[in-house]
Amino acid sequence: MGNYQNTRHHKGPREMVTGGEWIYGRNPVEEALAAGRRTASEIILPPANPEEDDQLQRIRDEARSRRLVIRTMERDQLDKLTRFGHHQGVALKTTGYPYVGIEDILRDVEEDENALVVILDHLEDPQNVGSILRTACAIGATGVVIPEDRACGITPAAVRASAGGAEHIKVAHVVNIVRAIEDLKEAGCWMTGLDWGPDAKKYTEIDFKGRVGLVVGAEGEGISRLVRENCDFIAELPMPGGFESLNAGVATAVTMYEILRQRG
Repeated sequence: MGNYQNTRHHKGPREMVTGGEWIYGRNPVEEALAAGRRTASEIILPPANPEEDDQLQRIRDEARSRRLVIRTMERDQLDKLTRFGHHQGVALKTTGYPYVGIEDILRDVEEDENALVVILDHLEDPQNVGSILRTACAIGATGVVIPEDRACGITPAAVRASAGGAEHIKVAHVVNIVRAIEDLKEAGCWMTGLDWGPDAKKYTEIDFKGRVGLVVGAEGEGISRLVRENCDFIAELPMPGGFESLNAGVATAVTMYEILRQRG
């Protein structure tokens, strides 16, 4: 873990983490603490400074109120700890990401006639996953579904890319994504896949009112055959500039805001 310089150690009971992972970056750490869905044990912060900005002071105050161990660390050591992620001098040791069961999301769908669930069909880039989670959180999506195999989970890099939004949205980790889609359809979701082809309609021509499932395909490969066959509609984004495709995170964000626009 490197050589720590202990700046503050609260005595008495505190939260303990066995194993776990390091979330890094100011926004992700602040949001993880605010969401309170994980158990944290210690935090890396810059040395205390009376002139530090408001965000860093909020993080420090929250860490103290939770009686976390607060430490400082040399830049090169923190770089290695966060695998050279953009940490901004801040990292939080927590338990792993708190996935929910698909039953939890299905329950929410049944209770909300305007539910929106985003299904990620084997995306592997944490930047895309994080970007989608950030937008899904911003528009108030019901939840996100990802497969357990051949896909990026909600890693610290994905949490960083989500600016901490991942800490506030439900994400289900499922073994069989086709079965999850079938279950969502039984709960009332109409499935729209983001893809291209002769059966695709312009994304603004799809009716996104009511319960909606939005399926996003893997980078480069698109939606897998079985998943596509379970979609009710296929939506494509026009690209008159002639470029082959949009980044998955961007395409999903554009479509989610179209869903929000249609719902007024």
